[in-house]
Amino acid sequence: MKKILITGMSGFVGANLKGYLPESFDITGISRTETSSSISYDYFFSTNLPFDAIVHLAGKAHDLKNTSNESEYYEANFELTKKLYDKFLESDAKKFIYISSVKAAKDIVEGILDEDVLAGPVTVYGKSKRMAEEYILNHLPIEKEVYILRPCMIHGPGNKGNLNLLYSFVSKGIPYPLGAFQNQRSFLSVENLCFVIEQLLLQSVDSGIYNVADDNTVSTNEIIRLISKSLNKKPKLLNLPKSAIMIAARFGSITHLPLNSERLQKLTENYVVSNRKILDSIGMRLPLTATDGLLKTFRSFKK
Repeated sequence: MKKILITGMSGFVGANLKGYLPESFDITGISRTETSSSISYDYFFSTNLPFDAIVHLAGKAHDLKNTSNESEYYEANFELTKKLYDKFLESDAKKFIYISSVKAAKDIVEGILDEDVLAGPVTVYGKSKRMAEEYILNHLPIEKEVYILRPCMIHGPGNKGNLNLLYSFVSKGIPYPLGAFQNQRSFLSVENLCFVIEQLLLQSVDSGIYNVADDNTVSTNEIIRLISKSLNKKPKLLNLPKSAIMIAARFGSITHLPLNSERLQKLTENYVVSNRKILDSIGMRLPLTATDGLLKTFRSFKK
């Protein structure tokens, strides 16, 4: 039985991953405080606990309200990763999976984002993730397997974020005001992410950076239609002038309203991510299509 240590197991991805992985894995969480299913970071770093792999999910997510201190990102996303990775290198464990982000590569994508792009993060979140990536890449061991996964926007049961905001709009019967914006985005079902992590734990795959995304892109307008379908409602989309929407978003950034410039960009931008490298490496297809995964997420919101 393989012993797997998972950081951030109480979070959105961690909770889903724990429920997804088969019983053939002996799973232990690592958290700030010890619980019935997890050990503390202090205990982990002070002992030589035997394990086969670390899945590092813990970190500080991007704060859309921009209220976080920059040092919090570097402490959670870089310093903690560095410390965990150093412990892994000293151990007999053979696999380390670090959940980074596509934002460690680019905040704005022209064309299709693949792993060969020259990384140039803009936000402190992306920069802190990229720092962790660079540290890992500069210390790759020959006899171990190390994977840096760059997921795009993850969704699924327990998710909180822009998709929840859209779902709330539609469920209340509020027309979606951004119908004039046409875009294509890559998303990632948490089930597909868990599938990829499981395959990397089971298979022998070359170390490196791997994007993780659903197979197909989806427009935000199509997401509104899928939400409506999950609620058995007729979709309501308004084609309001783009200029008026952009002015309202700038005002929202100043007054901390739900619609601000950053959220508007996320809802309307093109952000297409290639998953070909990871699928070719594991030699398997993802279990869920983009549409099926989104519908599953929206139905979980209803429950």
